[in-house]
Amino acid sequence: MEIDHIIRRLALKNALDYKGRANPKALLGKILGEHAEWRDKRAELAKKIDMIVNEVNRLSIEDQTKALEQEAPEMLGKKEKKERDMFAFLGIKEGDKVVTAFPPGPEKYPHMGHAKASLLNYLLAKQYGGKFILRFEDTNPKLVQDIFYDIIQENLKWLGVEWDELMYASDRMELFYNNCEKVLNEGDAYVCSCDAEKIKLSREKGNACACRDRSTAENLELWKNMPNLPEGHATVRLKIDLKHQNTTMRDPTIFRIIDQPHARHGNKYRVWPNYDWQNAIIDSETGVTHRIRSKEFELRNELQRYIQNTLGIRETSTYEIGRFNFVGVESSGRRIREGIERGEFLGWDDPSLTTIVALRRRGFQPKAIRDFLISTGVSKAEAKLTWDDIIMHNKRLLDAEADRRSFVKDPVELWVKGAPKQKVELHLHPTHRKGGRKFETYDLFYVTKDDFDMMEEGKMYRLMDCLNFRKQKDGFEFDSLEVANYKKHGEKIIHWLPKSEKLMDVEVMMPDKKTVTGLAEMGLGNVKEGEVVQFERFGFCRLDKVGKTNTGDVKMVFWYTHN
Repeated sequence: MEIDHIIRRLALKNALDYKGRANPKALLGKILGEHAEWRDKRAELAKKIDMIVNEVNRLSIEDQTKALEQEAPEMLGKKEKKERDMFAFLGIKEGDKVVTAFPPGPEKYPHMGHAKASLLNYLLAKQYGGKFILRFEDTNPKLVQDIFYDIIQENLKWLGVEWDELMYASDRMELFYNNCEKVLNEGDAYVCSCDAEKIKLSREKGNACACRDRSTAENLELWKNMPNLPEGHATVRLKIDLKHQNTTMRDPTIFRIIDQPHARHGNKYRVWPNYDWQNAIIDSETGVTHRIRSKEFELRNELQRYIQNTLGIRETSTYEIGRFNFVGVESSGRRIREGIERGEFLGWDDPSLTTIVALRRRGFQPKAIRDFLISTGVSKAEAKLTWDDIIMHNKRLLDAEADRRSFVKDPVELWVKGAPKQKVELHLHPTHRKGGRKFETYDLFYVTKDDFDMMEEGKMYRLMDCLNFRKQKDGFEFDSLEVANYKKHGEKIIHWLPKSEKLMDVEVMMPDKKTVTGLAEMGLGNVKEGEVVQFERFGFCRLDKVGKTNTGDVKMVFWYTHN
């Protein structure tokens, strides 16, 4: 068997055994142990392994599984086969009609919870050849903000979630009204004139108010007059059971008066349905068969099914999954908004947040976010996650694709006495974009202040891919060029830049909102806004904007992604 094929099979298996990331050292030892003919060509073999492992590690776990299933199905264990269909628990049979929906409120910037719900419903429809609907739940004018219709769509498109149909719940007001008249006519609902506090107390104690005994004719008359009443003077409530164990079922409000213009409809309506009423009706009306949503809606499931059964319309199959929280990351929209007002956050795209706009601005890739969300599964259990959980997926993609660049933070000048003039060319990428970064060096360099301060007298250091030198009492002195000399006697490899007027001024915004400043190679000027590069020995960073220094020179402003 050809060695490249052997390496690829082993790399795919190793990657699937270790969360999608193959280890080239593990492969090298295994192949040398089983193929003695390659022991004299160890360097060539290692190079082949590195190249193939990099290709395999760029794949998602799903793509790795598919590739190994095609190339060496016998290497897939039972576990991998079982886990291939993440929606098997729904019991959907081949040929079943599948229509899913994601119904966000146009009220705030979407976060990872929204991203997961939208992605799962999109993938579910896609897997079964069904239809996926993006539906804005916009029947509370006090919360709806026009800007978020576009923001949510843009965020989902960037994430790779594509919908077959776009809907607005507020466009179906006549449908909601007609169904309200139906339950009023049949005695399943009543118009309540109690104030909010009285309704709250009656539901807590399980006591009915006098409004519950109104006649059908009286309820219908009050209903028709509701658009003319002041806000808070009347609501429509379902007549269910005020002693129900699930407090959601205790004569819930389904319509209320809201005296505020709507972002899309202006002052056309004043009587608006609540979430459960419009959600249950529009799900059934638009043919939604399945919906996956977060566990916070679990208590509302009983009420929504009750509404559908009472109206005699088709039920929707919903499945609630556990929420996940990032340790130490604020997720409450209200607290984020307050934090922005107090200046604690830069905005909804603050680098410490996990909103989609924040992750995008930091340099997280949409595929990495999708892979991460899928890896969290569809369990009902709550989960606490850390930044490392998503960084692992993003790093795999960036490591395979991002250009390498030289950046020296807090630069200090280093004079290496006796250093020769050289032309040094470094790689844009260690495996598949060789060369491309050309430097002319002599005896003056920049190194970081930390590296400069740690050097000890008499010891040898190496400027990476350039030269070896020693620290002496009166300064620094050239020793040699060969890396072999450093391997025998060297102390540490140091990152560097040649002293030049052509270097770029760089500022990096860190996740804690502190900034790091320094100098970078001139080739950085070719990077476009939005691109992510790897500053060697510093981390991955995304170019946010190109500005100016106080002296009018070009300054490139990056956001730190992760190490």
